[in-house]
Amino acid sequence: MTESGMRYTEIVPLGDSAVLIKLGEKPDRETHEKVRILSDHLSAHPFDGMVELIPAYTSVTVLYDPYRVWLAEGGNSIMDDAVDPYARVVERLKNTLSGIGERELPEPKRIEIPVCYGGEFGPDLETVARINGLTPEEVIEIHSGTDYLVHMLGFAPGFAYLGGMDRRIAAPRKETPRLAIPPGTVGIAGEQTGVYPIETPGGWQLIGRTPVRLFLPEKDPPALLEAGNLVRFRPISREEYERWGDDG
Repeated sequence: MTESGMRYTEIVPLGDSAVLIKLGEKPDRETHEKVRILSDHLSAHPFDGMVELIPAYTSVTVLYDPYRVWLAEGGNSIMDDAVDPYARVVERLKNTLSGIGERELPEPKRIEIPVCYGGEFGPDLETVARINGLTPEEVIEIHSGTDYLVHMLGFAPGFAYLGGMDRRIAAPRKETPRLAIPPGTVGIAGEQTGVYPIETPGGWQLIGRTPVRLFLPEKDPPALLEAGNLVRFRPISREEYERWGDDG
């Protein structure tokens, strides 16, 4: 644990070409901000041999090329084992962490996602309501009545892990997952909610669907959402959903 700069829990190896930096124990807002700050800093100031960053709920994984690190740190012979790429990467990351002081993140981007709840788009809406002793209308009101923080993307291209769902509408995953869920479908699993960006199997309770495409591989960036965004769902009618498609 560092005494100055950005505090972290531990740094551990992941195989022979990746390092996991744990920045907290739970996915709260403070840890989320540390993940974003470190990710932004390393993206802007990569070290020689760094390949990719993977931010998560409470950690940042740094992938690196051991050979490039070895060369950058003075390795010059196939028999030269004086340079340990992993140790050098950890040293660089510790220096980076100690040098990051307090800083403010930019104002989060707010994104509204229209959702047509229930019916064929949300076949499990009544199930979620029944589990929690609510009406379907109350589930919709609660689900659409808060801002959700995008912690990270994963599972499928453009799939955002959202924080902030009200426990009053929590519901367990289905015992038998569906084989194909249409893109744009909004679901609940435990105390999480999210939107399926592409067709994929899944076991979440489905409560609605958005006409907005969350993953467009032809665009840059291809995902509509990114870590740090605030998402608000807006209920729409079936007619508005259909008009949205007509408008392109």
